[in-house]
Amino acid sequence: MMILPQLPLYVIAIICGLLSFSMTRLFMPKIIQKLEEADIVGKDIHKSWKPVVAEMGGFGIIFGFVLGMFSGIYMHDILAFPLVIVLVVILLVGMIGILDDLLALSSKSKFFLLFIAGLPLMWAAPPNVGILYLITMPIALSIGSNLTNMLAGLNGIESGLGVISMTSLTIACILLGKYDVTIISMSMLGALLAFLYFNRYPAKIFPGDTGTLIIGAAIVCIAFIGRVKLIALIVLMPNIIDAALKFYSAGVMNRSQQKPTQLNDEGKLVRPDVGFKSLIRLILRKPIAEKNAVKIIWAIGIVFGILGIIVALIMPGMLENQTLMNFLQIKEMFYHLG
Repeated sequence: MMILPQLPLYVIAIICGLLSFSMTRLFMPKIIQKLEEADIVGKDIHKSWKPVVAEMGGFGIIFGFVLGMFSGIYMHDILAFPLVIVLVVILLVGMIGILDDLLALSSKSKFFLLFIAGLPLMWAAPPNVGILYLITMPIALSIGSNLTNMLAGLNGIESGLGVISMTSLTIACILLGKYDVTIISMSMLGALLAFLYFNRYPAKIFPGDTGTLIIGAAIVCIAFIGRVKLIALIVLMPNIIDAALKFYSAGVMNRSQQKPTQLNDEGKLVRPDVGFKSLIRLILRKPIAEKNAVKIIWAIGIVFGILGIIVALIMPGMLENQTLMNFLQIKEMFYHLG
């Protein structure tokens, strides 16, 4: 039985977003205090005075997201099954993030564990799809989580890009009439907005892998459950470009092999003379203040976010194109392979 049948899905999504925002905003100061007391802190190396900042702030994002999702399940229990699947996946990814923050997992171990965490997503697949489609779901989740974990290190960059991605996906899903998926995106968006308040320059807390991994996992969950994979790919383009630059220049690197971006005498970011390429270092052709570098990365994210929304706007008309219809038929064949 539906608990509140009179509420439209978009209203439920808004309520979920507000509740997740309130939960994270309310508990974040206490989480920061407890993490500092437990000495779960790190130096902010991109500031000349090297302040000590609480880490593993992803706890606060998870708390808000869980409340938002439970609220969605309570208010519209017809959608309970896919929402519970997403909740389980995000919690599993969050647990892997905690392990990574505490134990510094190798790249291979993290990829494998994230693949395992993505297996429950297969239960939310469309009916009658083949094994090839099913196996791409946990693989995509592992890749997506790693992508949002890689473009990181500056105050507010991860949570800000997460806010941009979730906003774009929410608008795109509304335009396409996929209101059920907005419960997921709004629950994550609310938590990320509240967290960004504490993570923006000068940061009072870092998300840690606990926070960065779940952002990518949420994007991939929305992509598959909402059937908006192309739009999700577009909003992830800043992360994809960053990963491509790193892989091209250095291959797969563990944390211990990475050389951080440096500061000059004026306290501005400068790229090291040697080391891997990245999206951040691409914009550091001349010294830039940290908060300005983050704003440039955000602007790149906004461009791709708007492009994702434009694709959602023109997508219904594109279905009348014969060439595209042929492509979609090939895609449907892929769904049923295996």
